Amino acid sequence: AKEIELEDHFENMGAKLVSEVASKTNDIAGDGTTTATVLTQAIVREGLKNVTAGANPLGIRRGIELATKSAVEELHNISTVVDSKEAIAQVAAVSSGSERVGQLIADAMEKVGNDGVITIEESKGIETELDVVEGMQFDRGYLSQYMVTDNDKMEAVLENPYILITDKKISNIQDILPLLEQILQQSRPLLIIADDVDGEALPTLVLNKIRGTFNVVAVKAPGFGDRRKAMLEDIAMLTGATVITEDLGL
Repeated sequence: AKEIELEDHFENMGAKLVSEVASKTNDIAGDGTTTATVLTQAIVREGLKNVTAGANPLGIRRGIELATKSAVEELHNISTVVDSKEAIAQVAAVSSGSERVGQLIADAMEKVGNDGVITIEESKGIETELDVVEGMQFDRGYLSQYMVTDNDKMEAVLENPYILITDKKISNIQDILPLLEQILQQSRPLLIIADDVDGEALPTLVLNKIRGTFNVVAVKAPGFGDRRKAMLEDIAMLTGATVITEDLGL
């Protein structure tokens, strides 16, 4: 759907609207894109018909919202709670079209719980595998190779670190100097998750890491825009930290 481009400008606007509806539905529910597309088409068709006949668009909107509320309430009334592993496997198998995948999803949910995140990715091999990651994982790496703690594996591993989480770019070392002084007294490592670390701040951190003054690793914050803000809040909740935002300052 994302690849659809129509020559007519106005028709393309409509196509993009439907594509956005389907995409958002998939992001929230993980399914239901066809239903969302059919409902969108019906709402647009009947809505335009009524507006053309002289109906108030705001009145139509209120009617849609009331109908949505009633439909959601009825769905709750007729729904069945899926709380056993066997039931989850059955639902997942129907949705995916594969009993094997359904069983894997049931196994994954059993391991991570209702609040866990399950992601399906294309495998580099021929086997379908279940990989459980403890804690949280995001696709970012250290900003300098000099921050590694294991030169053979080129990994940076920190034990019980302090964590600085901010959506701000750190360019001036003076902005975080009071924090660094406190960490130096505690003899604990520091993980910095920020919009970016550049200017004089990055080489200063690297130099102190090389000298053994303190152990520090800096990474760019994951995501973009509102998604980044949500991910930083998730990291803070998981680690017990507090996100320092641009509005609050450092």
